[in-house]
Amino acid sequence: MITLKSSRDIEKMHLAGEIAAHARALAGEMVKPGVSTRSIDKAVHEFIISRGAAPSFLNYDGFPASVCISINEQVIHGIPGGRKIKEGDIVSIDVGAYIEGFHGDCAASYIAGEADDRRRKLIDITRRSFFEGLKFARAGYRVPDISHAIQTYVESAGYSVVKEFVGHGIGSLLHEEPEVPNYGNPGHGVRLVPGMTLAIEPMVNLGGPDIRVLSDGWTVITADGEPSAHYENTVLITSGDPVILTPIDGDGSDGT
Repeated sequence: MITLKSSRDIEKMHLAGEIAAHARALAGEMVKPGVSTRSIDKAVHEFIISRGAAPSFLNYDGFPASVCISINEQVIHGIPGGRKIKEGDIVSIDVGAYIEGFHGDCAASYIAGEADDRRRKLIDITRRSFFEGLKFARAGYRVPDISHAIQTYVESAGYSVVKEFVGHGIGSLLHEEPEVPNYGNPGHGVRLVPGMTLAIEPMVNLGGPDIRVLSDGWTVITADGEPSAHYENTVLITSGDPVILTPIDGDGSDGT
């Protein structure tokens, strides 16, 4: 069942989204060669707690950390630990915050130090694909209109979208209906109406679309070993323009 949010619910989701977005920005600033993923997780955990919120991911279905940190060929759900970031790594940060009964969820990919143009372009295309999808996050359109826009943009640039993992509704639960794939046929499926809140999250591979899950049961990697990037925001559907509820790091509706 899709839950439409009241004005009071939306106020709380703004707060959760703000905390999650600031946590994402904090983690992004820490993405530097020599920094351990565990230290990023610790800093983000402490920040979220300091704001009176709880990390959405910690112990979610048994996930053992507050942040998903995925490096290079790791697509999503990387578990922080003793691994140290290296020069040129793509580091994807996915973070959620829960406060006053509601969640905010966001992600972004960052480069550690210097990297080649193809890695930087992958991150740029992934981010821009979110904003291509956002153009259709409006009342009257359908969820697959968002999905199709993301897929078309990514594939026209020569990259692949991950199909086994998708975006989702979000609110009092971290994962709610409807699912928001990064591929699909426009003009079909769930119609968007004001009060819906969606976590739209392109996962884009430099190589092919195939993935596999490591033996830890969490970390998803590309099957061909090519790097991947991730970008996500929590979005409110309104009677007019969509509203990004996690808008820290220079996000704007123009996609620049």
